[in-house]
Amino acid sequence: MASDDFVKDARLVEEMVNVEEGGKVVPSSLESGSSSVEMGRSFDHLEQDHHDTLVYSLWPRLVLKSVCTVLLRARIKVLLPFGPLAIFINYYTADPGWVFFLSLLGITPLAERLGYATEQIAYYTGPTVGGLLNATFGNATEMIVSIYALKSGMVRVVQQSLLGSILSNLLMVLGCAFFIGGIVHRDKKVQVFNKAAAVVDSGLLLVAVMGIMIPGVLHSTNTEVQLGKSELSLSRFSSCMMLLAYATYLFFQLKSHSYLYNPVHQEDVPDEGLEEEVPEITQWEAISWLAILTFWVSVLSGYLVDAIQGASESLHLPMGFINVILIPIAGNSAAYATTIMFAIKDKLDITLGVAIGSSTQIAMFAIPFYVVVGWIVNQPMDLNFQLFETATLLITVVIVAYTLQEGTSSCIKGLILMFCYLIVGASFFVHVDDSI
Repeated sequence: MASDDFVKDARLVEEMVNVEEGGKVVPSSLESGSSSVEMGRSFDHLEQDHHDTLVYSLWPRLVLKSVCTVLLRARIKVLLPFGPLAIFINYYTADPGWVFFLSLLGITPLAERLGYATEQIAYYTGPTVGGLLNATFGNATEMIVSIYALKSGMVRVVQQSLLGSILSNLLMVLGCAFFIGGIVHRDKKVQVFNKAAAVVDSGLLLVAVMGIMIPGVLHSTNTEVQLGKSELSLSRFSSCMMLLAYATYLFFQLKSHSYLYNPVHQEDVPDEGLEEEVPEITQWEAISWLAILTFWVSVLSGYLVDAIQGASESLHLPMGFINVILIPIAGNSAAYATTIMFAIKDKLDITLGVAIGSSTQIAMFAIPFYVVVGWIVNQPMDLNFQLFETATLLITVVIVAYTLQEGTSSCIKGLILMFCYLIVGASFFVHVDDSI
């Protein structure tokens, strides 16, 4: 493991510097008498200089080892060159179809590696905080894309990309995890998870649906007190309430009722033959990689957003299909890998923490957050997601809530959720949004 190599490197430095007796070397000339104080200080300076020289000489090796661990050992590394290629194509040919396609492929491995770095941090922070971080950075791609789109005044792109991330997490990500977990553990009747936590998350999702649905109904029925203004004012008020509710939920999850989120007892075989999982990189390495990967995702997201309109025309794809289906598939690559991995390990509570937690965070935090940001920067971002999108979200949340109510999962439940996502994808493929 990489952590063992770092320990060996630290021991190598310690042995070469020859640190003894509490980290301070005592030369033989001073053991016979203490009259030469200046010689002792000089020796200490030489020792420190020697230590610094060795550390600096090992630094390139440690950086190279970290790069190999995070980037080159990943199976999805073959997609990394597509990001720089998208930038090259943008400047030399400016073909929006190719720029969009290559940017999407380039973002996919970066999003997956973001999930990996977050998992490494989770080893140091614990499962609850780690799950929250995983959900947060799992949504980084959609949130960064939304920032660029909102800055450009593309409100519908913001709404649809965030909606698509919710649908992808609830149906496809969770469905794949349930399906593969059920096949791997087919000797068991069902896999179990914490029902109480799932019920709380489902309730929050329904609250988000209510907040999104009411402004749309107000608009559709033409019953606004001030036409065009009441809908926006209601959206901003509802967004503030949703942000307050999400903050209360975080306190509930992390402090007051954290015991509800403890994993349920798994009737597994003893772990005698299993190796204890250890982090592959240090905590500061993981934090550094989060910053680096987030920066590159933001760079490619800018090219992606700029190419959406041209890609829709050149590829003959509806804008709604691109925003709701294609972008979230790339952005949720980390969620796919994480949820499936923990489902295989029969740790469904972590799987739900990533899939349902990500959806809850987008619905109760990201969407109202961008409404408030739009308010600040004078962009008319509201909660009116149009009738078609709102109905799709409502039906999806109801289906998932019904699936989770028993606290168990199986491959058939996963298959049903995946079929539902295919139906959603097909519906957006034939749906034309006149407001874009």
